[in-house]
Amino acid sequence: MTTYAIIGSGAIGSALAERFNAAGVDAVIANTRGPASLQSITDKSGTTIKAVELDDALQSDVLILAVPYDAVPQIARRKAAWDGRTIVDATNAIDFPAFKPRDLGGRLSSEIVADLFPGAELVKAFNTLPAAVLAADPVKPSGKRVLFLSGNFPDASKKVSDLITRLGFAPSDLGSFKASGSLQHFGQPLVALNLLKD
Repeated sequence: MTTYAIIGSGAIGSALAERFNAAGVDAVIANTRGPASLQSITDKSGTTIKAVELDDALQSDVLILAVPYDAVPQIARRKAAWDGRTIVDATNAIDFPAFKPRDLGGRLSSEIVADLFPGAELVKAFNTLPAAVLAADPVKPSGKRVLFLSGNFPDASKKVSDLITRLGFAPSDLGSFKASGSLQHFGQPLVALNLLKD
């Protein structure tokens, strides 16, 4: 059975925990402050979401990075190799307070994140919806809310696409990082989403 971990307990991590719980999909959640700091999240989740130490969470099959972009290297340094893991990059390389995409020298942020996790198969997903929308019921009278994903490993993308479906969303696979290109940037998928949502 595939095991899932939500890494991070901010707005996106909390929203994902809520959606996992609502869908009845078991997961663990962890942050750098320890399980005691996660009680407000786990109290809402019964036995579906379990708080664990960060190093324990990193043993899961699928890891969702729900941390600020600048915190990703700190997570990556916890292990020397990530073989067999599917890493879901839910981060956005945004400069605040301007709220503009960072200049990454022509590279996609997920290419940079992938380099930090040698041996892992990285998929970009869960980064195009505001936390409140991500947490809400994705099933609407007009259909299911869309979640985009992209990645260079078809099997990993399929695994994440199946998870997105289990959580109640409609997955839209944009293909490889190269094929998805600028659609991976934060603002443009939101524009597309606005055209597809109810």
